[in-house]
Amino acid sequence: MRIFFKYCNPIIFIGLGLLLSCSEGNDDVDSPTPEVVEIIPSNLTLDVTIVGANEDNPLGDGSGVIKCVAKATDAIRYEFKFGNGDVVTNTTGTVEYTYTKRETNSYTVYVYAYSKTNDFASLSKKIEILVQRPAFDKLVFSDEFDTDGNPDETKWGYEIGTGSNGWGNGEKQYYTKRSENVKIEGGVLKITAKKEEYLGSKYTSARLLTKGKFDFTYGRVEVKAKLPKGEGTWPAIWMLGSNISTVGWPACGEIDIMEHWGHNHATVQSALHTPSSSGNTVNHGSQKIDDVSTAFHVYAVEWDNYEIVFSVDGNIHYTYKPANKNSDTWPFNASQFLILNVAMGGSWFSIDPDFESSTMEVDYVRVYQN
Repeated sequence: MRIFFKYCNPIIFIGLGLLLSCSEGNDDVDSPTPEVVEIIPSNLTLDVTIVGANEDNPLGDGSGVIKCVAKATDAIRYEFKFGNGDVVTNTTGTVEYTYTKRETNSYTVYVYAYSKTNDFASLSKKIEILVQRPAFDKLVFSDEFDTDGNPDETKWGYEIGTGSNGWGNGEKQYYTKRSENVKIEGGVLKITAKKEEYLGSKYTSARLLTKGKFDFTYGRVEVKAKLPKGEGTWPAIWMLGSNISTVGWPACGEIDIMEHWGHNHATVQSALHTPSSSGNTVNHGSQKIDDVSTAFHVYAVEWDNYEIVFSVDGNIHYTYKPANKNSDTWPFNASQFLILNVAMGGSWFSIDPDFESSTMEVDYVRVYQN
């Protein structure tokens, strides 16, 4: 050691000591970064239950509701994709979701289970599900016509006269509110068209409406009626937009629940009039009923923001559901009022010269909403 210190340069010795001292205080300078170990969730399961599904209704109860339960080891969050663009993320792995696209549709439900390292596992299941509109089951308006005499003035008003150009159709009747043309008798409303000279017209009848007394947006209308007979008769159960006085026709929209022409006795028709198809409309459907004038039938419409469906005694004969809904094709997003009438003749058909009178009998009018 004496020889070492004798011949060693003191400056070099001090520097070496400093170097050794620094290296002892910085053990991690050149140490490798610890490698992060990925965690991929395992044992992923996905259960999808269609609400209301059973042997009789394998596509569900029509509500469109499904319940999803996902589980995975090492998962801290789940992401559900429902095959229609909607995504739900949560930490529970349980979600209830409602499909809204009507009718029967197929979807693939996906789930992604994520770990704390943001790695994931995924699983999917295909489903087929039915979506229906909730039933219109709340009665909001009705007239059972149980009290003989005049119709209830809190529910019904009248249009009187011949209108413009025979109510726009070249009709030949004069509408009145006389008991000869409209009354309640024996539990039914009777609207009678008669051949008679009256204030310049050769026929009389009645036209009742709920304008200013009752209107509604969306619902089910049921009218149980027995129709008149005779060539030239034109009974109708229909609706007009309550905004007709401001926007006019056909911008207000017209829904013809039932119309019938005596010269085509066994056929009843339903139709819609819109700015895109008014007058001789292309939006209509019909069905054959041989006993329209001898038996009562239930004429109905179901109307919501998706479609308008017409039926007789529950048998559907026309559905209106335009692919592109706008003011021209769908003026049916506002309130409408009800109309009951029997017209005589029109600009495109004639009246039997031997016609004397005929009556439409209405057992009830009911409107339901949900």
